[in-house]
Amino acid sequence: MSNTPVLVVHGGAWAIPDDMIDAHRNGVRNAMAAGWRVLEKGGSALDAIEQAVVVLEDDDTFDAGRGSFLNRDGRVELDALMMDGRTLRAGGVGCVEHIRNPVHLCRKILDESPHVYLVARGAEQFAQLHGLELVPNEELVVAREVEHLKICQEKEAAGETHEVFAPTVSHDTVGAVALDSHGNVAAATSTGGTLNKTPGRVGDSSLIGCGCYADNQGAACSTTGWGEPMMKLVLAKWANDRVMNGGEPWQVAHDAIEYLHRRLTGHGGLILLDTRGRYGIAHNTPRMAWAIRTADGEQVGIERK
Repeated sequence: MSNTPVLVVHGGAWAIPDDMIDAHRNGVRNAMAAGWRVLEKGGSALDAIEQAVVVLEDDDTFDAGRGSFLNRDGRVELDALMMDGRTLRAGGVGCVEHIRNPVHLCRKILDESPHVYLVARGAEQFAQLHGLELVPNEELVVAREVEHLKICQEKEAAGETHEVFAPTVSHDTVGAVALDSHGNVAAATSTGGTLNKTPGRVGDSSLIGCGCYADNQGAACSTTGWGEPMMKLVLAKWANDRVMNGGEPWQVAHDAIEYLHRRLTGHGGLILLDTRGRYGIAHNTPRMAWAIRTADGEQVGIERK
């Protein structure tokens, strides 16, 4: 078992436009730096992924936290999950509208609640009781997404197809996986979901085993992309189980995305990391923002073959 920390983050798998490449690269690089500051001081994988994802939630480039897609009613609804590979404890939230950093609430649930998953009003009440501030939903909305929703709904009203789940449409879900110096892995995923979604819709990101999973006996995994097919395949757990049974993370990551497409014509990407420090990154969308940090240095990119 490796005692050398490793951190991998992603900022979503889709056809990132050329004029947004720098913002995506900078965003995942900043998140990587925040998480690595924890790991290089001997901090836990849980602390590292929490700090990395907070940076991405605060960056309105991504579909997480402020700047997320708007639902049909023009509101931000956020989902997130984090999981500890050492204990299998997890904390997840769904459909929260007044939490700036859902990953912080996930950590509170993981550490301080007997439950795994809280949603909507109950999740926000728990947040208040545990010291987290509620913010007006308007603070999470940005003008770019108001315009995106307007265009989408105008096309819908005109009877035109708006390919909400197409690979060319933003799926800037964010995530991180980490291995700490104690040999433990952890994973986190955070998202604003899909554009013009039905209020109350929950995707794969915050569902344990679908968009996020971590187990020291296997691997830590975070996914991104069209959530419904990933939910049906329980894709993060699928990848974990294959590492647990001897698969190499690099190959398993590619096999998972091939399986996603073969079974359900799904598209997206994932990051995968085991307790030996071996990692995999794969996607079948044109681009996916990612960053890796190890003791040997860092890598940042928007494509991984």
